[in-house]
Amino acid sequence: MTGSATLAARHPWLVLAAVAAAGALQTLACVHTAAWPLPLAAIALLAWAVQQATPRQAALLGWAFGTAWLGAATWWLFISMHRYGGLPAPLAVAAVALLSAALSVYLGAAMAWVAHRRSGRPLADASRFAAGWLAAELARGVLFTGFPWAASGYTQVDGPLAVLAPWLGVYGIGALLAWVGALLVSGLWQGPAARWRPAALALAVLALPAAWGIVLGPPEFTRPGRSLNVALLQTNVAQDEKFAAERMPATLAWVAHALTSAQADLVVTPETAVPLLPDQLQDLVPGYWDGLRQHFSRPGGPAALVGVPLGNFEAGYTNSVVGLSADTAAPGGGYRYDKTHLVPFGEFIPTGFRWFTELMNIPLGDFNRGPLNPPSFVVGGARVAPNICYEDLFGEELARRFADAASAPTVLANISNIGWFGDTIAIPQHLNISRLRSLELQRPMLRATNTGATAVIDHRGVVQAALPPFTVGVLNATVQGREGLTPFARWAAAAGLWPLWALAALGLAWPRRQGAAGKLVDRP
Repeated sequence: MTGSATLAARHPWLVLAAVAAAGALQTLACVHTAAWPLPLAAIALLAWAVQQATPRQAALLGWAFGTAWLGAATWWLFISMHRYGGLPAPLAVAAVALLSAALSVYLGAAMAWVAHRRSGRPLADASRFAAGWLAAELARGVLFTGFPWAASGYTQVDGPLAVLAPWLGVYGIGALLAWVGALLVSGLWQGPAARWRPAALALAVLALPAAWGIVLGPPEFTRPGRSLNVALLQTNVAQDEKFAAERMPATLAWVAHALTSAQADLVVTPETAVPLLPDQLQDLVPGYWDGLRQHFSRPGGPAALVGVPLGNFEAGYTNSVVGLSADTAAPGGGYRYDKTHLVPFGEFIPTGFRWFTELMNIPLGDFNRGPLNPPSFVVGGARVAPNICYEDLFGEELARRFADAASAPTVLANISNIGWFGDTIAIPQHLNISRLRSLELQRPMLRATNTGATAVIDHRGVVQAALPPFTVGVLNATVQGREGLTPFARWAAAAGLWPLWALAALGLAWPRRQGAAGKLVDRP
């Protein structure tokens, strides 16, 4: 038994605590992307511990790592439930902890299987670990509508593996990160001559993309398209004031003034910048929508994307974006995007959980879902594809709009309101999520938000311009649209995440052949 194995056997609770701490610390790289090596070290520690564990111990290690990871990454959910929802603090803390623990069952189960199928062969075991990691991340991102926030690939947006995003997507990057982390430690149980070979391979996997990016630059699968001058509004309305009767007239007046005075081809507002249904708005400010439509109906004039709820009691409600332009003002015109991927507990109530939502003082409801493959909003020859807030976590769903290269979006636009979560790490986390979408699809991303981060991101994932969070303002910039498809856009549009599911299943089911070192590390 090696010294490291002795440490794990003699001090299992110390190892468990270290693994949980590593899981929590790796989330720093979701916020500060210069810390991209931190998740690599954290994953390597988990892989080292799992290599020496029984399946039951490995399940506990994976579950503890995942629970600490998600708890540290999404603690700001407490603010929406307690500060704005009125849920008592102990219950809000318990809700975040239970969510993190429940979503970490996937990683615990994957690590148990990895330990059960351990062979003692470094390359095979590292590959099986990566397959388990991939399966767990896919399950968290898809099952029960999915919650892929803080997926490990987002930590690499400024790391050497980011150059592979147009091929692999965020989950593929996460799987490769896990493979490299496991390789770094998988040779510790080998003889002296072979001990460093897996680590050398791991370092080579990191070095090659880094060298490629430095020498050749990021791969270009797309070409320049139409440019747009854009104006992105940031309203900075505190969440507890958003529906306040005394504040709403001033907010609506500012939004209307900013929309109609902007000197741009396209003006974009945050999510529900107009927070009232059309009938309610007409009662409060008669002629509001008519005035906006008239302004944006001028031939050759500007266009706008406005976040607003739509619907009525009989037909149901949607979280929507309305497009205003000369084309939409023509007979038979009109553009509307309805949010497709709704937020559990925020925009729909999962079966059996109405009792929980009734504990909170938040105006929740069951919204209707929009179409799966909506058209783009055409502005000056550019095809702008809106998505609302949480939807840009699902790159495979955005990729559905790229099935036809001729009509594929040339610009993406995310309109958001994460004022629910206060001045927290949720803001830079969401910005980095949008940056990864730009890398995957090689499309610029416009972000118009209530409290931040309002920004223009180019097709290489670089922030070109941004407003300071928690300020009222208008961001003026020029965005270069893009034509053409990345490999990720092609395969994800055609098959969704099924290729990655197949890869994970293949890795987990691969036949187990005992290696010479396996006798040293296997447990009953």
